[in-house]
Amino acid sequence: MKFLKTIVFTSLLLAVLNVPALAQPKIATVDMRKLFNNYWKTKQASTALDSLRTEMAKEEKDMTDNYQKGESDYKQLLEQASDQAISAEERDKRKQVAAAKLQELNGSLSEIKEFDRSATARVSDEGQRMKQQLLGDIQKAVADKAKAGGYTLVVSSADTDAIIYSTTDNDLTDAVLKQLNAGAPIDVTQPTPAFSPLLGTTNVPAVSP
Repeated sequence: MKFLKTIVFTSLLLAVLNVPALAQPKIATVDMRKLFNNYWKTKQASTALDSLRTEMAKEEKDMTDNYQKGESDYKQLLEQASDQAISAEERDKRKQVAAAKLQELNGSLSEIKEFDRSATARVSDEGQRMKQQLLGDIQKAVADKAKAGGYTLVVSSADTDAIIYSTTDNDLTDAVLKQLNAGAPIDVTQPTPAFSPLLGTTNVPAVSP
């Protein structure tokens, strides 16, 4: 698949280059991964996503703590229901209470499992939404910079499977990053490894103004 990707990309690039001299394209590169990891809004999104994870984990812990307390109460009820010092009638009553408690525990366990599934899905969906929004901001900034510089094609140098050779002569990464981080309210000197997996292996399309 990687080899096929390289062939397709190379063929496309050669086709673009195979035009009359007066219409030769002006091509630039950007490192989309560097832009994504160092964009100040990526850091902001990472913090927000961590807060959501913490909130979900706390809520699930509270539910689990309540379940464990219920388990302890259930065990006590079972012991009381087996107490030979009380009447058979009283033991039967306590057995009924214990049975009701067990049913309640089973319901609580189902709620915990459902909450865990729901929380995992919510964090995943929120992360994907943030990623798409961030990539949209970055691609727009790249397109604006490309138009201003008269470039007809911009490719991502982070996609090592597609780039066979390139120089930094026409690399717009730093210029675009400076534009993205202009007026950022937080420190942007360090990358955000915690959030970078959201970029994953997403294929970032070439940007043509």
